[in-house]
Amino acid sequence: MKKFVTITALIVCMVFAAVGCASAPAEESSAAPSESAEASTETSASAESSGEALSGTVSMSGSTSMEQIANALKEAFMAENPDVTIDVQLGGSSVGLQDAESGKSDIGNASREMKEEEAAVLDGHTIAIDGIAVIVHPSNTVSEITSEDLVKVYTGEITNWSELGGEDQPIVVIGREASSGTRGAFEELLAIEDQCKYAQELNETGAVKTAVSSTPGAIGYVSLEALDDTVTALKVDGAEPTEEAIKAGDYALSRPFIMATKKGEELRPEVQAFLDFAMGEEGQAIVADNSLITIS
Repeated sequence: MKKFVTITALIVCMVFAAVGCASAPAEESSAAPSESAEASTETSASAESSGEALSGTVSMSGSTSMEQIANALKEAFMAENPDVTIDVQLGGSSVGLQDAESGKSDIGNASREMKEEEAAVLDGHTIAIDGIAVIVHPSNTVSEITSEDLVKVYTGEITNWSELGGEDQPIVVIGREASSGTRGAFEELLAIEDQCKYAQELNETGAVKTAVSSTPGAIGYVSLEALDDTVTALKVDGAEPTEEAIKAGDYALSRPFIMATKKGEELRPEVQAFLDFAMGEEGQAIVADNSLITIS
């Protein structure tokens, strides 16, 4: 009987030993997939990390009025992405949109609304809104003007304030020099390019403001950010020159700053990243710093 018990005990021990030996490889085998998954995760993370490093060239062309903001955004973006080069060329809004459509440029800059035929082939990305105030001397009794009469004033058809309900006083037409972006925008919005008859053409916003504030019969134009109590801003078509009126579309002397890309084409990562930057929080801070109205 003792012998039987001893043999039985030996058999039981052998069975447990066999089970133990069989389970050991299984544990090693189950550890292998876990290590493989970790390696895969590390590879994936590495790939994502490398994908974040942008490189390449982004080409822009178009509006001269957008030169300042385009270059400001360019410099800030390139500082954060040193392997990306952004090239800014001028030539006018129409040229920029044509370049974007043809593929000559990645982005076409336009300081006006796109025409129907342009919008059919291009996607417009508005990055900012620009506004221009029409200013007069504080003593002027005229408080508002229509776009039509403003055209007549600047083209020399209306020459006296009495024709606009004011005092019998000659109108002194003041503007910026020919190369000014503000002048270009003002004339473009009123469709009076190369038709204006200026009494004075000044090369600084401050100079225009000073001239108007010291000349009772003067009229001029400045960016909204330049307004102060030394001059009076006229309503245009019944709307005050304010950020709220511009955003609502009520103020005539405003226009979008658009970066257009070819419709239906997937943008390269560096191009998409630049547009996202321009319309994002950091880009919009740069827009505000350049005396433009943000899109948000």
